[in-house]
Amino acid sequence: MLKTAIASIVSTCTEFAWIVLLAAAFAGVSAGYYTVEHFAITTDTSKLISPNLPWRQHEIQLDAAFPHQSDLIVAVIDGKTPELAEGAARQLESKLREDKVRFQRITRPGGGEFFDSNGLLFLTTQEVAHTTEELIRSQPFLGTLAADPTLRGLATALSYIPRGLAAGATTAQDFSPQLTAMSGQIESVLSGHSPWFSWGQVFTAEKPALSDLRRFVNIKPALDYGALEPGAEAIGKIRDTAGQLGLTPDKGVRVRLTGPVPMADEEFATVADGALINTLATLAAVVFLLWAALKSPKIMLAVLISLFVGLALTAAAGLAMVGTLNLISVAFAVLFVGIGVDFGIQYSVRYREERHKIPDIKAALTSAGREAGIPLVLAAAATAAGFYAFLPTDYKGVSELGLIAGTGMLIAFATSITLLPALLAIFNPRGEAAEVGYRWLAPVDRFLARYRYPILSLTLLGVLAGLPLLTALKFDFNPLNLRSQTTESVAATLDLLQDTANTPNTINILAPNLEAAGALTKKLENLRQVSRTTTLASFVPGAQDEKLKLITDAANLLGPTLNPQEQAPQPTNAETIEALFNTAQAFEAIPDDSAKRLGRALAALAKVEPERRGVAEIAMMDALKLRLAQIRSSLQA
Repeated sequence: MLKTAIASIVSTCTEFAWIVLLAAAFAGVSAGYYTVEHFAITTDTSKLISPNLPWRQHEIQLDAAFPHQSDLIVAVIDGKTPELAEGAARQLESKLREDKVRFQRITRPGGGEFFDSNGLLFLTTQEVAHTTEELIRSQPFLGTLAADPTLRGLATALSYIPRGLAAGATTAQDFSPQLTAMSGQIESVLSGHSPWFSWGQVFTAEKPALSDLRRFVNIKPALDYGALEPGAEAIGKIRDTAGQLGLTPDKGVRVRLTGPVPMADEEFATVADGALINTLATLAAVVFLLWAALKSPKIMLAVLISLFVGLALTAAAGLAMVGTLNLISVAFAVLFVGIGVDFGIQYSVRYREERHKIPDIKAALTSAGREAGIPLVLAAAATAAGFYAFLPTDYKGVSELGLIAGTGMLIAFATSITLLPALLAIFNPRGEAAEVGYRWLAPVDRFLARYRYPILSLTLLGVLAGLPLLTALKFDFNPLNLRSQTTESVAATLDLLQDTANTPNTINILAPNLEAAGALTKKLENLRQVSRTTTLASFVPGAQDEKLKLITDAANLLGPTLNPQEQAPQPTNAETIEALFNTAQAFEAIPDDSAKRLGRALAALAKVEPERRGVAEIAMMDALKLRLAQIRSSLQA
């Protein structure tokens, strides 16, 4: 009955070919118009998963409670010195804040105005006491530099150390690590080996840790989900700004962008890379296969017209069913072309075979429908069922792809037994003079038929031999491994994963209130799988009254020193050289190796040409100005 029904449909379509063609043209144009008018695609990857899943509902709640933490661009700033990293983060944050259109919110984790002023409160009371005592002890040094932040001022400030030693107020051993560190830094700057100066390394006499050399700027951009790369405009602006500010490797700073937005954009960009070449290559392959199978331009044209009418109908049906396409469901077009063309090829090859036997074209088309109809039905049903099997999944992108592609297979079948026969009847390609096929492959056919049982047995043995290997099959649950590790965002994320203090691998938990969060924290901290916990209470320091008293006392003593009413006039070259030589001689007179080394370094700094000394002054004093600014802010807790 099915054979008869399909043959009857084909016969009717060939009999009224022009009516079928006009109806198909009307349907195709209408579908195309509907597609153009209603076409919508979103590149929002959060829409690829059903919002009904429990973890997705929690994620949506978290995003609603803390909207500034979702859809972020994270600028990872690495500096050759802590001062360079800190200065770069401040500059980038300040400049980006000026753009209210592209950026909704900009923050600096562990930095910014709040932490600049209140950072000392997060130390222990003993640490605050020690820090403020050291600042008070350094008052003459800090005061001189605040009033004269030049190499002359630095030389004058350093001269207090030899004076203190001469007065017996301190010993050379007390300053030995710092003097050695400063000597090494000056020598490195003068040699050009490392033109960057770190006062943090001088003060601590230790190499900075990775966390000291790294800063972050969290940027929440305005995204355009209608574009293939929603964050492209914001990311481009950040890169341009970093370049304009000189935040480049040759200046001792590296800025990398990571986070959900850059990672998604780079993934989309890698998909787009070579898309034109790949598309042209695919079309060329399709045309080659059509020619290899059909050998007739007229038949090929009929198949292609039928294919693209079916594609237009599928696109319209898909948009009607799902409303908005996503980055997965849009692939229905590729699947339709790649698989749908097979229906046309199968029917057309069968038509060629029938036309060789039956000269009348309409009779040959009807016979082809009768003979190829059942295989086409089975192919369409099996393929559609395969795609419809995606429907139950909670991965919305995949389920919508299955719905559209499955429907497309039914449409491809329908056009193959209606429009395609009508087109062939109109085009009337010439009959087939010889049997259809490749004669030189006949020996392969005969070999496979003759030795079918040994071939099947060997295949079965191969399958059985491979089954034990399934026990070693492992599944990689890390979604990062689905992405190209050569892209900047993924490489930066993998780098952050090595830093336990800043790893992005965290679990967020919403609690109804702070008390509940605190109780949960106590339970979680006892788990061996938990490294540390943070709640909102973590940002409220303890013992604030005691710490504030210590900070206030230091601020009262150091305030006038750190904020002089007048700045010393800019020194001349001769004044700078004189100050450096005088301090160098004072240090060289001290019977201590570290002091003598610093004396030699200062003398070398005085002897170099003014241009090199200017470069050294920028490296040393810019970093010092930043440190002074940090001290001023920290005393305003």
